[in-house]
Order: sequence, then C-alpha cells, then structure tokens
Amino acid sequence: QVQLVESGGGLVQAGGSLRLSCAVSGRTFSGYTMGWFRQAPGKEREFVAAISWSGGGTRYADSVKGRFTISRDNAKNTVYLQMNSLKPEDTAVYYCAVDIRPRLSHDAQGYGYWGQGTQVTVSS
Repeated sequence: QVQLVESGGGLVQAGGSLRLSCAVSGRTFSGYTMGWFRQAPGKEREFVAAISWSGGGTRYADSVKGRFTISRDNAKNTVYLQMNSLKPEDTAVYYCAVDIRPRLSHDAQGYGYWGQGTQVTVSS
C-alpha cells in the first residue's frame, strides 16, 4: 500500500509564496511520475504540474507557468511544489499523486495513488 501525505498549505496574501511537500511511504516504485493537482470549491480537479522520476522532465498548467516550480528528492521520497506570486484564483485543495508509468500526464485518471490534500487559501 502506498501512502501520500501533503503538507505546507495555509493562508497567504496575494503575491506571497508557499511551499508544498508530499511524502510517499509504504510500497514505492522506481521510475514513477509525481503530479500535483488542485480542486477549488464547485470546480473539477485540475492538473497543476508533474515531474519525471529523474526530475529532468517537468510539465505545468499554463495558469501556473513561471510562478510554480515542481521538484523532487527521491532519497526522501518527497515531491515539492514551490508556489510564488500567488493569486486568489490559486485558492484550492492541493493534492499530490503518483503515476507508476513513466510519463508526464495531465490526466488525473492516469494517477493511481493520491494524498488527502492540503488547503491553500490566497487572500486578496
């Protein structure tokens, strides 16, 4: 069984920064892709960013390009999401997820393991 635990969410003013972390434990896989998704109230879950096993490949949603950076530390089984220049529209519950296939997918259905989410609230 795989467990994912997100942390680092909170309340921040517009223009501020937050760093989310996601620790993976239990059964682990080599070569897996990690992704971040978010879901705002009344909206569907949307893709934010993904990173390959090596960290050499990344993919971002257009809405966060240039503001968010995804990274990972495989020795710690942890993935990070550095969020800068936050906007009120970034307010959502942020989820990390594992795709055991080596691809940078934006499709949530491709990710088989999910964390419980962490709330990010950006005030104007």
